[in-house]
This record gives sequence, structure tokens and C-alpha cells, in this order.
Amino acid sequence: MPLYAKSVKFLAKNLNLIENGLTLYSEEGINGLEFPVGNRAIDILAIDKSKNYVVIELKVSRGYDRVVGQILRYMAWIRKYNADKNQKVRGIIIAREITEDLILACSETQSVDLFEYSLSVSLKKVEKPDK
Repeated sequence: MPLYAKSVKFLAKNLNLIENGLTLYSEEGINGLEFPVGNRAIDILAIDKSKNYVVIELKVSRGYDRVVGQILRYMAWIRKYNADKNQKVRGIIIAREITEDLILACSETQSVDLFEYSLSVSLKKVEKPDK
């Protein structure tokens, strides 16, 4: 399984790392992992503790400003086809590095938050019994 797919699955199972109270969207046998929107897919569609939609877009390396159009399109699709009148829809972009262009582009909207992630690995040697 590619790193991207593993990362999406890991985040979907650990949404509390992003925000307390987030749960993976699930309705009628469809869940929010690679949620279909037209001929595209949202990486993760979640519901927050206030029962509002959260569109989560993961970028494996850098998050460039062009992802703003992508996430706004996904948010509009959810607002149009899924959300009730009183439900809010917001977005979260997660990338290893958030570029200055992306920060600038997102400064025009309060409905998209930005997160950077880091990964680490630790190793512990396992001692074998003596012969």
C-alpha cells in the first residue's frame, strides 16, 4: 500500500490528532474515507462534535495554494448535496510543509485551517537469547 493511502487510513482512524470530537462520516454503508464527490474524492470527510461537516485534504509533501480551489470545491459540493440548511462545512488542509502561498491564499477564508505534520520512527533492538 502506498504511503499516501496508509497516511489517509492512519488519519481516518486517529481523527482526534486533528481535533477532539471528530468522527469519520458514515451513512448508509458509505464512510468518509475517499468520499466520492462527482468524479473526484475527498480524502477524509468527517463530522465534528457540533455535527458539522469537515472536509480534510491531505498532501504528502508540500501544500501549495492551488489546493485551496480543490478544497473549496469539495466543501461547496458537500454543502450543496449533503449538508442540511443549518450545518456548517469547513475544511482542513494537512501537508508536510505549508507554503507561504497557501497561508496567504487561506488568509481570505476563515473556513479552512492548515496543519503541518511530521513523522518519526524509532527503533529498539531486540536481544536474542544466548545459545
